[in-house]
Amino acid sequence: MTHPLVQHKLSLLRDETTGSKEFRELAAEIAMLMAYEATRDLETETVRIQTPVAEAEVPMLAGKKLALIAILRAGLIMADSIVRLIPAAKVGHIGLYRDPESLNPVEYYAKLPSDIGERRVFLLDPMLATGGSAVEAIRTLKERGAQNIKLMSILAAPEGVARVQSAYPDVEIVVAAIDSHLNDHGYIVPGLGDAGDRIYGTK
Repeated sequence: MTHPLVQHKLSLLRDETTGSKEFRELAAEIAMLMAYEATRDLETETVRIQTPVAEAEVPMLAGKKLALIAILRAGLIMADSIVRLIPAAKVGHIGLYRDPESLNPVEYYAKLPSDIGERRVFLLDPMLATGGSAVEAIRTLKERGAQNIKLMSILAAPEGVARVQSAYPDVEIVVAAIDSHLNDHGYIVPGLGDAGDRIYGTK
């Protein structure tokens, strides 16, 4: 996304001097701005209402219901902000952690809406680094019946984007920025560090 507000807030997010409180606020604001763009293709239908002045035909959201699926733990900040825009959306969670040696994802938790197959799914994770966690989460979603999935990440590495596109070419990816590469530890360069640690003040 090239919107100046998104890029400005992302630059503040990257700054190592940005504290946890401001980092959380910025991440939430970026997620809301991204959701505005990512939901541009939602279907609407015309309904008739009464305004204080006259009857009017106006557009309202229609079509499939929505689900926001946060990859724990960092994805929570995105889900919490986006659900303020779309309060009728159901929220689910997939718990994954990355093995520090193999860099492979390990699932430890999955709680999804029972009607996930009937919903448009927005999979949320601030960082798309190696792509392992995203691919594993998408696999879990598809095994539970999800068909229409859109992945939203604030920051991505080319390696992660390529891995998701190779494994699941039907999944659209929405990111605020794609950085240069991954380092030897699987971190995005220049990146912003560990999003979870910076959101919650842990190390």
